[in-house]
Amino acid sequence: MTSIGIGIVGAGYMGKAHAVAMSAVAAVFDTAQRPSLEIISAISESEAQEKACAFGFRRGTADWRALVEAPEVEAVVIASPQWTHRDIALAAFALGKPVLCEKPLGESLAQCREMTAAAEQSGCVNMVGYNFIRTPASQFARQIVASGEIGEITYFRGEHTEDFLADPAAPANWRTRGRATGNMGDLAPHPLNAAIAFMGPIESLIAEIETVHGTRLGSTGPEAVTNDDHAQIVCRFESGVLGAIYSSRIATGRKMGYAYDIYGTKGAIRFDQEDQNTLWLYKGGGDPARSGFTKILAGPAHPDYQAFCLGPGHGTGHYDQIIIEARDFLKAIETKAAVWPTFRDGLLVKQAIEAAWSSHAERRWVRLSEV
Repeated sequence: MTSIGIGIVGAGYMGKAHAVAMSAVAAVFDTAQRPSLEIISAISESEAQEKACAFGFRRGTADWRALVEAPEVEAVVIASPQWTHRDIALAAFALGKPVLCEKPLGESLAQCREMTAAAEQSGCVNMVGYNFIRTPASQFARQIVASGEIGEITYFRGEHTEDFLADPAAPANWRTRGRATGNMGDLAPHPLNAAIAFMGPIESLIAEIETVHGTRLGSTGPEAVTNDDHAQIVCRFESGVLGAIYSSRIATGRKMGYAYDIYGTKGAIRFDQEDQNTLWLYKGGGDPARSGFTKILAGPAHPDYQAFCLGPGHGTGHYDQIIIEARDFLKAIETKAAVWPTFRDGLLVKQAIEAAWSSHAERRWVRLSEV
Protein backbone atom coordinates (compact mmCIF):
# COMPACT_ATOMS: atom_id res chain seq x y z
CA MET A 1 0.00 0.00 0.00
CA THR A 2 1.21 3.48 -0.94
CA SER A 3 0.00 6.81 0.41
CA ILE A 4 -0.89 9.43 -2.21
CA GLY A 5 -1.47 13.09 -1.37
CA ILE A 6 -4.76 14.46 -2.69
CA GLY A 7 -5.62 18.10 -3.31
CA ILE A 8 -9.18 19.15 -4.16
CA VAL A 9 -9.90 22.46 -5.84
CA GLY A 10 -13.41 23.50 -4.85
CA ALA A 11 -15.17 23.09 -1.52
CA GLY A 12 -18.80 23.12 -2.61
CA TYR A 13 -21.21 20.28 -3.33
CA MET A 14 -18.89 18.26 -5.55
CA GLY A 15 -15.77 19.16 -3.57
CA LYS A 16 -17.38 17.59 -0.51
CA ALA A 17 -18.47 14.56 -2.54
CA HIS A 18 -14.91 13.94 -3.76
CA ALA A 19 -13.52 14.45 -0.26
CA VAL A 20 -15.92 11.83 1.10
CA ALA A 21 -15.04 9.47 -1.76
CA MET A 22 -11.30 9.82 -1.22
CA SER A 23 -11.76 9.27 2.50
CA ALA A 24 -13.74 6.07 1.96
CA VAL A 25 -12.31 4.48 -1.18
CA ALA A 26 -9.42 2.59 0.42
CA ALA A 27 -11.72 0.99 2.98
CA VAL A 28 -14.39 0.09 0.42
CA PHE A 29 -12.09 -1.30 -2.30
CA ASP A 30 -8.84 -2.00 -0.41
CA THR A 31 -6.93 0.07 -2.97
CA ALA A 32 -3.17 -0.13 -3.25
CA GLN A 33 -3.09 3.69 -3.36
CA ARG A 34 -4.24 5.12 -0.01
CA PRO A 35 -5.43 8.75 -0.32
CA SER A 36 -4.16 11.29 2.17
CA LEU A 37 -6.31 14.45 2.18
CA GLU A 38 -3.67 17.18 2.07
CA ILE A 39 -5.14 20.50 0.86
CA ILE A 40 -8.53 21.83 -0.17
CA SER A 41 -9.05 25.23 -1.78
CA ALA A 42 -12.09 27.49 -1.52
CA ILE A 43 -12.99 31.07 -2.49
CA SER A 44 -11.74 32.54 0.82
CA GLU A 45 -9.19 31.63 3.47
CA SER A 46 -11.87 31.39 6.16
CA GLU A 47 -14.00 29.01 4.10
CA ALA A 48 -10.95 26.98 3.11
CA GLN A 49 -9.95 26.48 6.74
CA GLU A 50 -13.53 25.66 7.71
CA LYS A 51 -13.89 23.05 4.96
CA ALA A 52 -10.45 21.59 5.65
CA CYS A 53 -11.54 20.93 9.20
CA ALA A 54 -14.98 19.64 8.21
CA PHE A 55 -13.76 17.31 5.44
CA GLY A 56 -10.55 16.07 7.10
CA PHE A 57 -7.80 17.86 5.14
CA ARG A 58 -4.50 18.83 6.69
CA ARG A 59 -5.02 22.42 5.61
CA GLY A 60 -6.98 24.76 3.35
CA THR A 61 -6.10 27.64 1.06
CA ALA A 62 -7.82 30.26 -1.09
CA ASP A 63 -5.02 29.95 -3.67
CA TRP A 64 -5.52 27.00 -6.00
CA ARG A 65 -2.02 27.53 -7.43
CA ALA A 66 -0.52 26.95 -4.00
CA LEU A 67 -2.49 23.71 -3.80
CA VAL A 68 -1.34 22.47 -7.21
CA GLU A 69 2.28 23.41 -6.56
CA ALA A 70 2.47 21.92 -3.05
CA PRO A 71 4.86 18.93 -3.11
CA GLU A 72 2.62 16.95 -0.76
CA VAL A 73 -0.21 17.12 -3.33
CA GLU A 74 0.51 14.29 -5.77
CA ALA A 75 -2.87 14.20 -7.55
CA VAL A 76 -5.41 16.95 -8.17
CA VAL A 77 -9.21 16.76 -8.21
CA ILE A 78 -10.89 19.74 -9.90
CA ALA A 79 -14.36 20.36 -8.46
CA SER A 80 -14.60 24.10 -9.13
CA PRO A 81 -16.74 25.90 -11.79
CA GLN A 82 -15.99 24.88 -15.37
CA TRP A 83 -14.51 28.25 -16.36
CA THR A 84 -11.66 27.56 -13.91
CA HIS A 85 -10.84 24.03 -15.15
CA ARG A 86 -8.38 24.91 -17.91
CA ASP A 87 -5.83 26.85 -15.87
CA ILE A 88 -5.86 24.37 -12.99
CA ALA A 89 -5.47 21.31 -15.22
CA LEU A 90 -2.67 22.85 -17.28
CA ALA A 91 -0.78 23.84 -14.13
CA ALA A 92 -1.10 20.31 -12.73
CA PHE A 93 0.01 18.61 -15.94
CA ALA A 94 3.00 20.95 -16.19
CA LEU A 95 4.12 19.54 -12.83
CA GLY A 96 3.43 15.93 -13.86
CA LYS A 97 0.43 15.47 -11.58
CA PRO A 98 -2.62 13.28 -12.40
CA VAL A 99 -5.96 15.11 -12.70
CA LEU A 100 -9.57 14.09 -12.13
CA CYS A 101 -11.70 16.94 -13.50
CA GLU A 102 -15.41 17.36 -12.95
CA LYS A 103 -17.67 17.59 -15.99
CA PRO A 104 -17.93 19.34 -18.33
CA LEU A 105 -14.23 19.33 -19.16
CA GLY A 106 -13.86 23.02 -20.07
CA GLU A 107 -15.85 26.16 -20.71
CA SER A 108 -15.31 26.07 -24.48
CA LEU A 109 -14.39 23.55 -27.15
CA ALA A 110 -11.06 25.33 -27.63
CA GLN A 111 -10.30 24.93 -23.92
CA CYS A 112 -11.22 21.24 -24.02
CA ARG A 113 -8.90 20.66 -26.96
CA GLU A 114 -6.07 22.49 -25.20
CA MET A 115 -6.62 20.54 -21.99
CA THR A 116 -6.73 17.22 -23.83
CA ALA A 117 -3.52 18.01 -25.70
CA ALA A 118 -1.79 19.02 -22.47
CA ALA A 119 -2.96 15.84 -20.75
CA GLU A 120 -1.71 13.59 -23.52
CA GLN A 121 1.57 15.43 -23.97
CA SER A 122 2.28 15.22 -20.22
CA GLY A 123 1.63 11.48 -20.07
CA CYS A 124 -0.27 12.04 -16.81
CA VAL A 125 -3.37 10.11 -15.79
CA ASN A 126 -6.47 12.14 -16.65
CA MET A 127 -10.17 11.49 -16.06
CA VAL A 128 -13.45 13.37 -16.36
CA GLY A 129 -16.02 13.02 -13.58
CA TYR A 130 -19.02 11.37 -15.19
CA ASN A 131 -20.14 9.30 -12.22
CA PHE A 132 -23.78 8.47 -13.02
CA ILE A 133 -22.78 5.85 -15.59
CA ARG A 134 -20.85 4.02 -12.84
CA THR A 135 -23.85 2.66 -10.93
CA PRO A 136 -23.77 -1.15 -10.71
CA ALA A 137 -26.99 -1.28 -12.79
CA SER A 138 -25.59 0.88 -15.59
CA GLN A 139 -22.28 -0.98 -15.58
CA PHE A 140 -24.27 -4.20 -15.94
CA ALA A 141 -26.31 -2.65 -18.75
CA ARG A 142 -23.11 -1.83 -20.62
CA GLN A 143 -22.01 -5.45 -20.25
CA ILE A 144 -25.33 -6.69 -21.65
CA VAL A 145 -25.12 -4.40 -24.67
CA ALA A 146 -21.46 -5.23 -25.34
CA SER A 147 -22.09 -8.98 -25.10
CA GLY A 148 -24.75 -8.90 -27.81
CA GLU A 149 -27.35 -10.38 -25.46
CA ILE A 150 -30.08 -8.06 -26.74
CA GLY A 151 -28.88 -8.40 -30.30
CA GLU A 152 -27.94 -5.69 -32.74
CA ILE A 153 -28.79 -2.29 -31.28
CA THR A 154 -31.42 -0.45 -33.33
CA TYR A 155 -32.16 2.67 -31.24
CA PHE A 156 -30.98 4.65 -28.20
CA ARG A 157 -33.02 7.16 -26.21
CA GLY A 158 -31.43 9.07 -23.33
CA GLU A 159 -32.43 11.92 -21.06
CA HIS A 160 -31.39 13.97 -18.08
CA THR A 161 -34.42 15.76 -16.64
CA GLU A 162 -34.79 17.80 -13.46
CA ASP A 163 -37.25 20.47 -12.30
CA PHE A 164 -35.24 22.91 -10.19
CA LEU A 165 -36.27 25.77 -12.51
CA ALA A 166 -39.67 24.47 -13.61
CA ASP A 167 -41.52 27.17 -11.66
CA PRO A 168 -41.65 30.36 -13.77
CA ALA A 169 -41.74 32.35 -10.52
CA ALA A 170 -38.43 30.91 -9.30
CA PRO A 171 -35.97 33.82 -8.97
CA ALA A 172 -32.96 34.46 -11.17
CA ASN A 173 -29.68 33.04 -9.87
CA TRP A 174 -26.25 32.02 -11.12
CA ARG A 175 -27.79 29.12 -13.03
CA THR A 176 -29.81 31.50 -15.23
CA ARG A 177 -26.81 33.57 -16.32
CA GLY A 178 -24.37 32.53 -19.06
CA ARG A 179 -24.29 29.62 -21.49
CA ALA A 180 -21.92 27.53 -19.37
CA THR A 181 -24.43 27.19 -16.52
CA GLY A 182 -27.52 26.58 -18.64
CA ASN A 183 -29.07 23.24 -19.42
CA MET A 184 -26.64 22.56 -22.28
CA GLY A 185 -23.65 23.30 -20.09
CA ASP A 186 -24.89 21.58 -16.94
CA LEU A 187 -27.31 18.72 -17.69
CA ALA A 188 -26.95 17.77 -21.38
CA PRO A 189 -23.38 16.44 -20.99
CA HIS A 190 -24.63 13.57 -18.81
CA PRO A 191 -26.98 11.86 -21.31
CA LEU A 192 -24.53 12.57 -24.13
CA ASN A 193 -21.81 10.81 -22.13
CA ALA A 194 -24.18 7.89 -21.52
CA ALA A 195 -25.07 7.72 -25.21
CA ILE A 196 -21.40 7.57 -26.20
CA ALA A 197 -20.66 5.01 -23.47
CA PHE A 198 -23.29 2.63 -24.83
CA MET A 199 -23.27 3.41 -28.52
CA GLY A 200 -19.85 4.83 -29.36
CA PRO A 201 -19.12 8.17 -31.04
CA ILE A 202 -21.83 10.38 -32.52
CA GLU A 203 -21.43 11.03 -36.26
CA SER A 204 -23.98 13.83 -36.73
CA LEU A 205 -26.94 15.49 -35.04
CA ILE A 206 -29.72 18.03 -35.29
CA ALA A 207 -30.87 20.01 -32.27
CA GLU A 208 -33.53 22.37 -30.91
CA ILE A 209 -32.46 24.42 -27.89
CA GLU A 210 -34.95 26.62 -26.07
CA THR A 211 -35.26 29.12 -23.26
CA VAL A 212 -38.85 28.70 -22.11
CA HIS A 213 -38.85 31.21 -19.24
CA GLY A 214 -36.99 34.19 -20.70
CA THR A 215 -37.32 36.51 -17.70
CA ARG A 216 -37.02 35.88 -13.98
CA LEU A 217 -37.12 38.17 -10.99
CA GLY A 218 -33.68 39.38 -9.96
CA SER A 219 -32.57 41.40 -6.94
CA THR A 220 -33.36 44.71 -8.68
CA GLY A 221 -36.32 43.66 -10.79
CA PRO A 222 -36.99 41.53 -13.92
CA GLU A 223 -33.81 39.96 -15.31
CA ALA A 224 -33.27 38.30 -18.69
CA VAL A 225 -32.35 34.63 -18.61
CA THR A 226 -29.22 34.29 -20.75
CA ASN A 227 -29.07 30.51 -21.17
CA ASP A 228 -31.30 27.60 -22.14
CA ASP A 229 -33.91 25.62 -20.23
CA HIS A 230 -34.14 22.46 -22.33
CA ALA A 231 -32.98 20.84 -25.55
CA GLN A 232 -33.88 18.00 -27.90
CA ILE A 233 -31.17 16.28 -29.94
CA VAL A 234 -31.65 13.67 -32.65
CA CYS A 235 -28.39 11.98 -33.55
CA ARG A 236 -26.85 9.38 -35.80
CA PHE A 237 -24.04 7.35 -34.25
CA GLU A 238 -20.99 6.31 -36.25
CA SER A 239 -22.39 2.76 -36.10
CA GLY A 240 -25.36 3.98 -38.12
CA VAL A 241 -27.85 3.65 -35.26
CA LEU A 242 -30.35 6.44 -34.66
CA GLY A 243 -30.68 8.10 -31.24
CA ALA A 244 -32.54 10.84 -29.37
CA ILE A 245 -31.41 12.78 -26.31
CA TYR A 246 -33.46 15.19 -24.21
CA SER A 247 -32.21 17.32 -21.33
CA SER A 248 -34.16 19.78 -19.20
CA ARG A 249 -34.11 21.77 -15.98
CA ILE A 250 -37.84 22.53 -16.25
CA ALA A 251 -39.20 18.96 -16.40
CA THR A 252 -41.88 19.33 -13.75
CA GLY A 253 -41.83 16.42 -11.30
CA ARG A 254 -38.47 15.02 -12.34
CA LYS A 255 -35.72 15.14 -9.71
CA MET A 256 -32.98 12.93 -11.13
CA GLY A 257 -34.24 11.79 -14.52
CA TYR A 258 -31.00 10.31 -15.83
CA ALA A 259 -32.66 7.61 -17.91
CA TYR A 260 -32.22 5.58 -21.07
CA ASP A 261 -33.95 3.01 -23.29
CA ILE A 262 -31.89 0.78 -25.57
CA TYR A 263 -33.62 -1.39 -28.18
CA GLY A 264 -32.01 -4.37 -29.87
CA THR A 265 -33.11 -7.10 -32.27
CA LYS A 266 -33.30 -9.66 -29.42
CA GLY A 267 -34.29 -7.52 -26.45
CA ALA A 268 -34.24 -4.16 -24.73
CA ILE A 269 -33.05 -2.32 -21.62
CA ARG A 270 -34.68 0.42 -19.56
CA PHE A 271 -33.12 2.40 -16.70
CA ASP A 272 -34.00 5.44 -14.59
CA GLN A 273 -31.61 6.94 -12.03
CA GLU A 274 -34.51 7.83 -9.74
CA ASP A 275 -34.59 4.07 -9.13
CA GLN A 276 -30.88 3.55 -9.59
CA ASN A 277 -30.70 0.03 -8.19
CA THR A 278 -33.14 -1.37 -10.75
CA LEU A 279 -32.54 -2.38 -14.35
CA TRP A 280 -35.38 -3.53 -16.61
CA LEU A 281 -34.45 -6.19 -19.18
CA TYR A 282 -36.61 -7.59 -21.97
CA LYS A 283 -35.54 -10.72 -23.85
CA GLY A 284 -37.53 -11.75 -26.89
CA GLY A 285 -38.28 -15.20 -28.21
CA GLY A 286 -40.12 -16.64 -25.23
CA ASP A 287 -43.71 -17.58 -24.53
CA PRO A 288 -45.87 -14.63 -25.72
CA ALA A 289 -48.14 -15.15 -22.72
CA ARG A 290 -45.21 -14.47 -20.41
CA SER A 291 -43.32 -11.86 -22.37
CA GLY A 292 -42.43 -8.53 -20.78
CA PHE A 293 -39.68 -6.64 -19.02
CA THR A 294 -38.01 -8.33 -16.05
CA LYS A 295 -37.08 -6.21 -13.05
CA ILE A 296 -33.48 -6.86 -12.00
CA LEU A 297 -32.44 -5.58 -8.57
CA ALA A 298 -28.76 -4.65 -8.21
CA GLY A 299 -26.86 -7.05 -5.98
CA PRO A 300 -23.47 -8.64 -5.33
CA ALA A 301 -23.47 -10.32 -8.76
CA HIS A 302 -23.31 -6.90 -10.46
CA PRO A 303 -20.21 -4.75 -11.00
CA ASP A 304 -18.79 -3.06 -7.87
CA TYR A 305 -21.90 -3.68 -5.75
CA GLN A 306 -20.43 -6.27 -3.36
CA ALA A 307 -17.74 -3.88 -2.13
CA PHE A 308 -20.52 -1.81 -0.56
CA CYS A 309 -23.09 -4.40 0.49
CA LEU A 310 -23.66 -8.17 0.53
CA GLY A 311 -27.44 -7.95 0.34
CA PRO A 312 -29.20 -7.93 -3.03
CA GLY A 313 -31.69 -5.11 -3.35
CA HIS A 314 -30.27 -3.15 -0.41
CA GLY A 315 -28.91 -0.64 -2.88
CA THR A 316 -26.08 1.79 -3.46
CA GLY A 317 -26.35 5.58 -3.53
CA HIS A 318 -25.03 8.75 -5.16
CA TYR A 319 -21.83 8.98 -3.14
CA ASP A 320 -21.06 5.34 -3.90
CA GLN A 321 -20.81 6.19 -7.62
CA ILE A 322 -18.15 8.77 -6.79
CA ILE A 323 -16.29 6.26 -4.61
CA ILE A 324 -16.21 3.91 -7.61
CA GLU A 325 -14.90 6.81 -9.70
CA ALA A 326 -12.19 7.49 -7.10
CA ARG A 327 -11.18 3.81 -7.23
CA ASP A 328 -10.84 4.02 -11.00
CA PHE A 329 -8.72 7.18 -10.75
CA LEU A 330 -6.40 5.60 -8.18
CA LYS A 331 -6.17 2.39 -10.23
CA ALA A 332 -5.14 4.42 -13.27
CA ILE A 333 -2.41 6.10 -11.24
CA GLU A 334 -1.24 2.75 -9.87
CA THR A 335 -1.14 0.98 -13.24
CA LYS A 336 -0.27 4.03 -15.36
CA ALA A 337 -3.06 2.91 -17.72
CA ALA A 338 -5.87 5.15 -18.95
CA VAL A 339 -9.30 4.59 -17.41
CA TRP A 340 -12.48 5.73 -19.18
CA PRO A 341 -13.53 8.51 -19.46
CA THR A 342 -10.29 10.33 -20.19
CA PHE A 343 -10.03 13.99 -21.21
CA ARG A 344 -10.33 12.86 -24.83
CA ASP A 345 -13.64 11.19 -23.98
CA GLY A 346 -14.74 14.43 -22.31
CA LEU A 347 -13.76 16.26 -25.48
CA LEU A 348 -16.16 14.07 -27.48
CA VAL A 349 -19.03 15.21 -25.24
CA LYS A 350 -18.06 18.86 -25.66
CA GLN A 351 -17.91 18.41 -29.44
CA ALA A 352 -21.47 17.11 -29.36
CA ILE A 353 -22.58 20.10 -27.27
CA GLU A 354 -21.00 22.56 -29.70
CA ALA A 355 -22.40 20.70 -32.69
CA ALA A 356 -25.86 21.00 -31.10
CA TRP A 357 -25.47 24.76 -30.72
CA SER A 358 -24.34 25.03 -34.34
CA SER A 359 -27.27 22.91 -35.50
CA HIS A 360 -29.72 25.04 -33.54
CA ALA A 361 -28.30 28.26 -35.00
CA GLU A 362 -28.06 27.03 -38.58
CA ARG A 363 -31.22 24.88 -38.64
CA ARG A 364 -29.51 21.81 -40.09
CA TRP A 365 -27.82 18.50 -39.40
CA VAL A 366 -24.20 19.02 -38.27
CA ARG A 367 -21.39 16.47 -38.39
CA LEU A 368 -19.17 16.45 -35.31
CA SER A 369 -16.19 16.58 -37.62
CA GLU A 370 -17.30 20.10 -38.57
CA VAL A 371 -16.78 21.58 -35.12
